[in-house]
Amino acid sequence: MRFHYTFQKVVDLKGNEKTQAEWMLSTALGELQAQEKSLEELLAQRSEVVFSLQSSAQQSTSMVKIREMQDYVDYLDHCIARKHADINRAHQEVQQKQDQLSTKVLDEKVWLKAKDKAQMLFQQSMNLREQNELDEMATVRFAMKSL
Repeated sequence: MRFHYTFQKVVDLKGNEKTQAEWMLSTALGELQAQEKSLEELLAQRSEVVFSLQSSAQQSTSMVKIREMQDYVDYLDHCIARKHADINRAHQEVQQKQDQLSTKVLDEKVWLKAKDKAQMLFQQSMNLREQNELDEMATVRFAMKSL
């Protein structure tokens, strides 16, 4: 006789939910990394423009050109501030996905533990049944020898 767990579909579902939560966390981490990379690119671009602006200010560059460069630096500062907000949101999303994954992992462990307990009880029952059969066979043999 083989062990069949009545709630196996629930155990499978909990495993699938955990896997899905892992994928969602992975996606959130990927988004966070993309936002951080974008911020690094903006910061590098700003540094280049500021360096060019300083160089232009030392040379005989028109005020209009210098003003355009300063406006571009201001625009990059605005983009950088928005990117920081995007990164904060991405961090919150990652935290939320980590919390969800922890919940799913715990839920799956509860069901797996219940399955293990049911399997252990089944095995004990089978061992007891086997032992009773062996005892009965031994009793019958003993009774046959007595006759």
